[in-house]
Order: sequence, then C-alpha cells, then structure tokens
Amino acid sequence: MSKKQFIPFSELKDKKAIVVDSTHPNGLILSHWRGAPTPNILRADTSAAIVLNAIRENIDGLELPYVTANHFDIDGFVGVWSLLNPELALEHEELLRQMALIGDFRELDLNHPLSGEALKLVCWINARERELFYKPFAADEMEEKEAAQCVKKFEYFLPRFKQVLKDPDWERGAWEDEVGDVLLGYRTMYSPASKLTRYPEIGLIIIDTPEPVHYYALFSRTVGFDIVLACYNTNRYELEYKYTTWVDIASRPTLPRLPLAPLAAKLNQLEQSNYTWTADSVTETGPLLRLQGHNLNREEAYDNPTQREIYPSSIAPQELKQTIVHYYQQAYQDIKPKHNWTWKEIKALGQEM
Repeated sequence: MSKKQFIPFSELKDKKAIVVDSTHPNGLILSHWRGAPTPNILRADTSAAIVLNAIRENIDGLELPYVTANHFDIDGFVGVWSLLNPELALEHEELLRQMALIGDFRELDLNHPLSGEALKLVCWINARERELFYKPFAADEMEEKEAAQCVKKFEYFLPRFKQVLKDPDWERGAWEDEVGDVLLGYRTMYSPASKLTRYPEIGLIIIDTPEPVHYYALFSRTVGFDIVLACYNTNRYELEYKYTTWVDIASRPTLPRLPLAPLAAKLNQLEQSNYTWTADSVTETGPLLRLQGHNLNREEAYDNPTQREIYPSSIAPQELKQTIVHYYQQAYQDIKPKHNWTWKEIKALGQEM
C-alpha cells in the first residue's frame, strides 16, 4: 500500500482522499456513520474496524495518497493512524479494534485478553487531549470549529502513538489515574452492589448501582443493548441512547431511536420536585433524558456521569422504571429491529408519536 499523508478536512475540495469516520463526496468513505457509502464487504461496528478490513482486503481506492477526518476521537484516530501505518496496524489489529470499541461505544470487556492494554492507550489519548487541547465537543463553543481545530490533535498524536502502542507504560503517568477510576467503577459494576434488569425486546437495560461511575465501567455491562437507564441512590436517574444507534453497526440489527420528549412529558406529570425532566434530540450522539438536562452543554453531556450533578427525583424507582419500560414496550410494539435505519425513517417514526 502506498505511503499516505494526513490532510485537513478542508482540503477535500481540491484533493481526493480516504475519508475516515466522516463522509464527503470527494473520496473513498470508510465510516460507520449512518448512511455512509462504505463498501458492504467492509462493514463493521466501528470506523477503525472498517479501515482495518479495507487494509486486509486491499480494496480499490487505497491507492489514494491522502487521509482525512472531520473530527478527532479514538475511533477516527485509530482509523487514520492505521492507514498511515498499515503494516503495524495489521500487527496490532485486535488491540486497535478494542481501542475503537472502548473509545466509541464505551464497551469495556476486561475478559478480552487485550482490553487492559487497549484501555491504557485510550486513557492516554484522553489525558493528553484534555491536557494539551480541548475536550470532545468543546469546539462547539469556539470560533474555529472541530473540522479545523482537530488538525492540531492529529498532528500531535499521529507521530507519538507508535511509541505508546509498543510500550504503554512509557506514558503511565498520563493514563494511570483514569484507568484507576475505570477499574474501580468496573469492580462496582460486577459486584453485588449493582443489579441489572434486561429487556432485550426493547433494547433496554436498567442498571441499579449506588453512585455514578466512569462510562467505560457503566457501559461495560450494556453490550448488546442500546438504551441504558442508570438508577443511583437517592432517586437519581439518567436514561441514554447509546452511540450504537447513531451509527450503522453491522454485528446486529437495532431498533430505531424514538423521541425522548414524550417520555419526559410523562415523567414531568409524575415529578413533584422543583426539577424538570428534559430530553435531547435523537440526532445527538448520546441523547440524555434527565432532570435539568438543559443545564448541560454537549461537552458536559458527553463527559462521564461522575463529572456532572445528577438531581434527586420525587419519583420512586419502581414507578419510574415501570413508566419507562411501558413507554418503550408500547412505542416499539409494531417496529422490528433491522440494519441500517436511515435518519429519514427515524424522523418519520418520531413524527408519528
């Protein structure tokens, strides 16, 4: 495979490139974004896995000399780096696939033999990103938006990643605090303190656990589910559609996202506190239903539950759970799971509610 160069997304108007974890008409698209024209033979759950499939298959289009993405995240970075370092990428293929799963879907599985190493690498990127640049979605509030701002992140991480990949302990000081937080939360998730109730027919999992934990720990118990209701002590709740329903995943069919606003209205009829249930649009990457959700910007909503205040509700846990389960059982009763929902289909379903 020919040597490649990373270019800013803005240069696509003049150059054809391999477009990772994004879409653009002027290039080869290797992305799991909903509706992206990724070749069917390459389909996978993450964009990085799609890239690794493309390298392994040596598909037409890989001869393009440029690689780009319109944002920086773990999944996209792993895909871009792999195209620039294809031999090393195939040598570390399974580790890179695990990084993308943890970074994008937050689904940590410590039973996988490489997940511990993958977690260190993901947390190294997270730590350096926070320290040297800006948090995910913080560019929303900046004059120069993500597609332009993220170039500096790629320019920093691309030449440095090889060394940390080969020896994660070389950067132990950067990742060890977050890894420790994740592992503490993971222990809680797999302890008697946490209880799970699963409703596979509606894609919902309810997690009862004492206090908020890191997303990588919380979502470690949610593989195969797309809606997570977290119930904490003192009647604190958050419901979230996972990122698995913002993209086209290949491993299993999914139910479409449905509007959260009608459910928020039902909960507000029950709520006797001074707080208000609010709901994000289903087009957000991980829409939340929570008390006082309007207080969060996108950066705060993306951050870990441990980093935001979760307000106590007057609604008892059993009543809240019954209300939510009944809402989705009714809403999904005539809808079958499938692959590759379009945004047009999702929005049309929402208008019918």
